[in-house]
Amino acid sequence: MPLVDLIAGARPNFMKIAPIIDAFEERLGNGGRLEWRLVHTGQHYDRGLSGAFFEELGIPAPDVNLGVGSGSQAEQTAAIMLRYERLLLEHPSDCCLVVGDVNSTMACAIAARKLGVAVAHVEGGLRSRDWSMPEEINRVVTDSITSWFFTTLPSANENLRREGVEADRIFFVGNTMIDTLLKHRNRFRPPGFWWELGLAPRGYLVLTLHRPANVDDPGKLEALLGAILKASGGMPVIFPVHPRTRRSLVAMGMGLERLVCTEPLGYLEFNHLVEHALGVVTDSGGITEEATVLGVPCITLRENTERPETVTMGTNELAGTDPKNIPPLLSRMLAGQWKKGHIPPLWDGQAARRITVELERLLP
Repeated sequence: MPLVDLIAGARPNFMKIAPIIDAFEERLGNGGRLEWRLVHTGQHYDRGLSGAFFEELGIPAPDVNLGVGSGSQAEQTAAIMLRYERLLLEHPSDCCLVVGDVNSTMACAIAARKLGVAVAHVEGGLRSRDWSMPEEINRVVTDSITSWFFTTLPSANENLRREGVEADRIFFVGNTMIDTLLKHRNRFRPPGFWWELGLAPRGYLVLTLHRPANVDDPGKLEALLGAILKASGGMPVIFPVHPRTRRSLVAMGMGLERLVCTEPLGYLEFNHLVEHALGVVTDSGGITEEATVLGVPCITLRENTERPETVTMGTNELAGTDPKNIPPLLSRMLAGQWKKGHIPPLWDGQAARRITVELERLLP
């Protein structure tokens, strides 16, 4: 039977790969003809960013862990390519399935294609057209060598067609991250501090920030946080802090009242917070998708988004990165004047099943 490598490297990947594993297993139990091998690159290697997600989402232990750890963009990418190439040379596969836009995505795709292995890109075709984002470089490079594209949004299909990709290589399947959200929604649970802080539904805001443009300069981060807190109407602002962001917070020496800084949260606890928040302020693309499906108002501190349907269809609004843009949006949110939004097409929990059906047809 054809063997498909499922590549997972960083926290956003795990939510996208989990339903694909489930779908492969379901097909195998019903006469399916594809085998799979879970390859963890080790790009995120600590328990908070990796191990806990495997447990919560029911992801089995990886068949292979490349164990690359931290390093610069180039060091990490090179280490993944070297170790994945070695794996393919010693134990070949028939297809390398990558998800998202992290270093692992690009590195494994390059190594596979150079050895003649087909590459399937789940979430292919997304474009921010912002070349200051490492993720955009990863997306474009990966898509330039991808064999088959499994897309999440109509805009991604259009991007690929505009770039000259043949229609028979593009498969509009929906969003595997939403598969995970819908499957586990009834298992969401409040974090321990929910009761300690006396939190109540719609009585707080959730904040996440990790992009270099927002967090690497302590002065810029301080200005953003100050604007959010000033305009938040006295509400607590729950801020699970990414390790990158924590370095700047330490440099600032900040102890902002009403900013509740926590360690990174597990999937079930974080999404409980999002589902019951009055609104979310973020610079994460994935969280804008989850907020849209959960019907939660969302403000994105970026000048652009590779997921435009979260704005045109969903609950998301772009604020840019200028702190002065934040108060008017938060004022609308606090006043209950936010748009309702609706869920984009095929975000129905069945994306992974569609992917496995197509791969069975594509792989001889």
